[in-house]
Amino acid sequence: MTRLKFFLAAAWWGSLTTLGFVVVPLLFKYLETPAMAGQMAGRLFTAQTWVSVVCCVMLLVTTRRENRDAAETPSIWLISGLLLALMLEVGVKPHIMARDNLMLWHNVGSLMYVAQWVCAATYFWQLLPSAKEKTVDETTVDDA
Repeated sequence: MTRLKFFLAAAWWGSLTTLGFVVVPLLFKYLETPAMAGQMAGRLFTAQTWVSVVCCVMLLVTTRRENRDAAETPSIWLISGLLLALMLEVGVKPHIMARDNLMLWHNVGSLMYVAQWVCAATYFWQLLPSAKEKTVDETTVDDA
């Protein structure tokens, strides 16, 4: 596992966590009106989409470079997270911003955002070394 893959997965999951579970709720708590908070949240979610896309594409490229000779396919969690980010931006967000059946589209968007967060968390978790791998790595370092 490269440090770059670990960093990118951490940035992807951490940015989703921070924006979705800290920043946006604070916007709705402290801005003057829900409309102002919604406009700002929409802009922030667009930025988050691009963070997700960049992290996912770089993870795909990094994984491909590491596995040039292997027939290993990219993680379903990585591909799913990338697709969810793009679908949120181009499929769901326009309905929310137009206030078109707002309750429905907001719920769909929230569900897709949480699903993307689960994809990022699962992918990140899979990159973490297991206790067995850590023991082998520490032994190797100690023997050197």
